[in-house]
Amino acid sequence: MISIIIPVLNEEAHLGSCIEAVRQNDASCEIIIVDGGSFDRTIEIAESFQGVKVMKTPKGRGLQMNAGAFSAAGDILLFLHADTTLEDGWGRAIASAVKDSSLAGGAFTFAIKNPAKKYRAVEQWVKFRCLLFRLPYGDQAIFVKREVFQKLGGYKNIPLMEDVDLVERMKRLGRIVILETRALTSER
Repeated sequence: MISIIIPVLNEEAHLGSCIEAVRQNDASCEIIIVDGGSFDRTIEIAESFQGVKVMKTPKGRGLQMNAGAFSAAGDILLFLHADTTLEDGWGRAIASAVKDSSLAGGAFTFAIKNPAKKYRAVEQWVKFRCLLFRLPYGDQAIFVKREVFQKLGGYKNIPLMEDVDLVERMKRLGRIVILETRALTSER
């Protein structure tokens, strides 16, 4: 089973569509929302979805994602930003990829929802970075095998780039794959 951990802080504008997109493609996955102190309708929106687990922690993306991950039931942990939706077929893509025992985890191909041409240049740069360094960022929806995540001790509680730190440590335990399936994120 895939457990999806979504760290949130004032994400009322994006969270509903994020959860709906996940559910349309794979209703069997576990969804865990970890709130870092929202003061908008984020919690209310999360709780309106049946079967979604809602947790509260102090603010800090690494802290939030660890709390969700260590309470998750799945063999695969997928860390998804609330302003990102996954393209159809994401669940099958992960299931196919993790059959490879040399794989530690991976992420999706980065795409920006805004059609403006300037964002295509950003997408190309990210594609190049991932091809050259196998270094996806969190807005590409990083997934990792549970046993790898546990061996690494989860995310470090650092203020920035906790996703890059995790991926660099994952590389020591196995390969990183960038799936062709896209993670469509907001332009923010």
